Amino acid sequence: MIGRGDGAERVSVLVAGAGPTGLLLAAELQRRGVSCKLIDALPEPLRWDRATVIHPRSLEVFESLGLIDRFLEAGTKQCAVKIYSAGELLGALDLSECGSSYGFNLGLSEEVTESILTDYLTALGGVVHRASRLTGVRVQSDAVVAEIEENGSRYRVHAEWIVGCDGLHSRTRESSGIVLEGHDIDAPWAVFDAAIAGWTDHFELNVGYLDAVPVILTALPGRRWRVYLRPSSPESDLVDDAASTVRRYAGGASFVDVANPTRFHCASKVANRFRSGRVLLAGDAAHLCSPAQGHGMNTGLQDAFNLAWKLALVCKGIADSSLLDSYEAERRPVAEMVAHSGDIVEAGELLTDPADRRSRDAAIRTTFTESSSRHNEIVAETELNVDYAASPIVLGGGAGVLAAGQRMPNKIPAGAAGHTVVLVPDPVAADPDAARLREAVQKIVDRSRVFETIVSLDASRALDGRAGSTLLVVRPDGYIGMRCEEHHLAALERYHALVTSQPSAVEK
Repeated sequence: MIGRGDGAERVSVLVAGAGPTGLLLAAELQRRGVSCKLIDALPEPLRWDRATVIHPRSLEVFESLGLIDRFLEAGTKQCAVKIYSAGELLGALDLSECGSSYGFNLGLSEEVTESILTDYLTALGGVVHRASRLTGVRVQSDAVVAEIEENGSRYRVHAEWIVGCDGLHSRTRESSGIVLEGHDIDAPWAVFDAAIAGWTDHFELNVGYLDAVPVILTALPGRRWRVYLRPSSPESDLVDDAASTVRRYAGGASFVDVANPTRFHCASKVANRFRSGRVLLAGDAAHLCSPAQGHGMNTGLQDAFNLAWKLALVCKGIADSSLLDSYEAERRPVAEMVAHSGDIVEAGELLTDPADRRSRDAAIRTTFTESSSRHNEIVAETELNVDYAASPIVLGGGAGVLAAGQRMPNKIPAGAAGHTVVLVPDPVAADPDAARLREAVQKIVDRSRVFETIVSLDASRALDGRAGSTLLVVRPDGYIGMRCEEHHLAALERYHALVTSQPSAVEK
């Protein structure tokens, strides 16, 4: 950090909040050589936090960063989702059908996720500044001046950008004038950890019971479960509440070694903006959803992964700050989709009228029985239904799994900080111009600060029906930013202009 005449610290990015979202964002900025200060109001990490499900899309992110082995060793696989009601199994989802190499959710308590991401940040030379509370934000034309209180003393940080990852009561959001839109969820939730004595089903599961006391079980390491429920009353015994439902389906089951019983309220809200000038929001500071589907933490992680590469290009002067508008354009619709989906689950979970409950159960049976609707549920559960086809920085079209805006399903060089150009040869006949095309693209890659490398890919099945070579550009977050079948070099130039607001991909 560079000192200023007024004694303030100077960094490119100030990140407020060292939960999973803030940790991943700070680490990815650090990896790209962007000066970043990460602060958190808590004096030490939480020893227990209630988020537990890591979805396949997040596991793919961790693979790209070289972290997947640590997560797999620490967590437990949740290979299927089962839904019960009225004493019967309504249906099951086999997550191996999701289309990812990680055909399962991973059960891992949030504080362990934070620990792994903290180690990742530390290995990159970063640090979490704890007991550091953001007390004020003043936005200037060329900087953000943040007031921070640390252990009773106050100091200022001058940053080019500030990203609020500081949760529901985000000081960053409040200081910027951004507001959360939506509603509080009135019916309370509760949670506890336990083992289940007498459990007869297999263990690698997520289980939902839609009874009078709704219960959700998510598997954790050590053959333990995180138990979410809607308490029967404000004073009820949480373990008895959950047991009254689970014993309907597993008569000999009982909760033992119970830990961390907690009641809580939640909300379904999305910020009206994810960016206001030099202020950006991510994670729970930007969106809140029902915990019923386990998407909250994962959505924040993917916010960070989307924002980091864009913010790095802007901080390095490679891209214009208008690139950051694409962050809101891409991620806010995802947050709205997650919040809306959670609202639907909440409404169905809390039905009390017998006829309404029977109709709900019949609809779930039909959805889980019909192959296309069941597949849609699996893809949504695993968070592989996100695409950015409508993004202002996506170019081209196409169909199938390699369409522009889709996640790239094939493995490309892991840990790429920049864009990867992918050349897909003609699947039917040899393209006599393919070698010349690769050579011309390689020259652009060599002289570009956006494109990092070029690889070839045999993806004929995904691109049947086309003629000639196809060129893809895969963004650092693993999504296809461009696809073209002709005029490849001109398309690269247009894509470069979209991302950087500069006219040429080649540095003159």
